Amino acid sequence: MRLIAEPCNRVSGEVLCPGDKSISQRIVMLGALLDHDLKVENFLSAADPISTMSALEMVGFKYQYLHDLNTVNILNSKKRVTDPDSTLDLGNSGTGLRLMLGFLGGLNIKADYIGDNSLSARPMARVLDPLSQMGIKYNSNAGKLPINYINSTPIKSFSYKLPVASAQVKSSILLAGLCSGAEIEIIEPTATRDHTERMLEFLGAKIEVDNNGDGRKIKLSGQLDSEVTYYDVPGDFSSAAFLIISALITKDSDLLIKNVGINKTRSGLLDVLLEMGADIKLTNQQNIMNEPRADIRVKSSELHGINIGGSIIANLIDEIPILCIAASFASGKTKIEGAEELRVKESDRLNAVARGLERLEINFVELDDGIIIDGGNNVNVKNININSYHDHRIAMSFLIASLRSTEAITVDDCSNIETSFPSFMHVMNRIGLNIHEA
Repeated sequence: MRLIAEPCNRVSGEVLCPGDKSISQRIVMLGALLDHDLKVENFLSAADPISTMSALEMVGFKYQYLHDLNTVNILNSKKRVTDPDSTLDLGNSGTGLRLMLGFLGGLNIKADYIGDNSLSARPMARVLDPLSQMGIKYNSNAGKLPINYINSTPIKSFSYKLPVASAQVKSSILLAGLCSGAEIEIIEPTATRDHTERMLEFLGAKIEVDNNGDGRKIKLSGQLDSEVTYYDVPGDFSSAAFLIISALITKDSDLLIKNVGINKTRSGLLDVLLEMGADIKLTNQQNIMNEPRADIRVKSSELHGINIGGSIIANLIDEIPILCIAASFASGKTKIEGAEELRVKESDRLNAVARGLERLEINFVELDDGIIIDGGNNVNVKNININSYHDHRIAMSFLIASLRSTEAITVDDCSNIETSFPSFMHVMNRIGLNIHEA
């Protein structure tokens, strides 16, 4: 699918943020382990969470999915779980695959896994190695898909220090321990998104988090013990990021984004944008389902470039492509470093951003682990055509760049927007953009 974003110069209005993709994927796993039904609202009806839920159905978990209401009823079915009759296809979902390897491996489910071309190129050894040390064994294609179950004889106690900060690896190990009954200790050098820990605590697991000393230590023991029958998914901060930056880079804009998850391990972009001079205010702050959330009001701002690196990178890794768009229109230079993880996302996102900036004729220097962008730009280039590299965040980021272009921007291969923000075009057009299919 090819999308065209026509020039426009103002966004405004009020938007309800779509449900969080990471949390939607986790709750269909954790909720299925309860001894009773669980109703989930504001579930993200996008390709990634749906492919995860479909794979879980193939092993016997039961769901009632009400697409139009963004609601999933998770039915008490864990006693009927069994080995699947066919291969589990996780589509494009790296989160779904990595978490499933621990989750189903811990349940001793004999499953084989595949995915689309993008997912098949992504590294899985970072999950397979610690799971193997736990006693959950898989064969793989040199650390990539396809992945085939061998056997599961989990040890009763497992301690692991993450060599690279990764919420997906951490969560896979925790889910493996929860499902196999093992006591787990994880040490992460830098705090990564902690949705799994928060959800485990909310659903009654015995989990301890110690932020003192060298790194962040997480200990898990025991099973879920909760009578909770309802779960409300907060809005996805990564989706809100596109809305936030749309308002910041256009004149006379005033946008309210409601029910956004503002978990500190996810919302590092807010701190960066405030340092860059953004006019952003949080209202109606609450803690619901053990997750902080707020309404975010954003107004047009004169941004300036800064240096970005260190521990905050782990808390804004998914937002770096759209941050690069903001940096392109900020005054001065912006330097982003320590983001080598972007090389192994749905695409090599550093390369994809660099190639897109070339098409916009924006000056930059691509680094091994980041990028330096010369800001202060307006885009006056004709016949702009962007390669998204089949990456949803690249596609959405360069469609947003149309807000500072005098000419239309065409982005190829946008179908993957469905994986994380299926209402993107509708929402953006409602607040003032003009995006349509070619």
